[in-house]
Amino acid sequence: MPGHRSPLLALLVSGALLLTGCGSAAAAPTAAPTPSETPPPVTAVDLAAGEDHDGVDVEVAGPSQVVFREITLRPGAGTGEHCHAGQLIAVVEQGALTHYAPIYPTGVHIYRAGDAIVEGAGYPHQGINEGDEDVVLLVTYVIAEGEPLAQTDLSQCDAVEAH
Repeated sequence: MPGHRSPLLALLVSGALLLTGCGSAAAAPTAAPTPSETPPPVTAVDLAAGEDHDGVDVEVAGPSQVVFREITLRPGAGTGEHCHAGQLIAVVEQGALTHYAPIYPTGVHIYRAGDAIVEGAGYPHQGINEGDEDVVLLVTYVIAEGEPLAQTDLSQCDAVEAH
């Protein structure tokens, strides 16, 4: 229908604007308005920003769900081995996450504060906090409607070879 925008498209664009800071410069913080001032009509707060040098391609066929989540892994904690039925885009806000997956030539990659993580669908992987401070991740899941955000039954994961 002309002029109609998908709620998913609007949410993805909003998320992209948050991740990119609405352009090349992040929004400047503003002071709280005094009682006689009118608050600005739009405000933006950058929650985290990260860089990914491989590019991002997010696509889910059919109806989907979008979930934005903060995940904290205490020192020594891990996600357990799992896969996703869709895409995941994250930013490491704090700490260093050791990510074990067959997509890396050595099977492991360390993501540090300020790095972006882009996970595709289907391959088994796990993240472990092998450091001595909390790892904080801000994660956006784009997953087919009705699918779990993470699948721990590895028989439901696709096999992916390292590249």
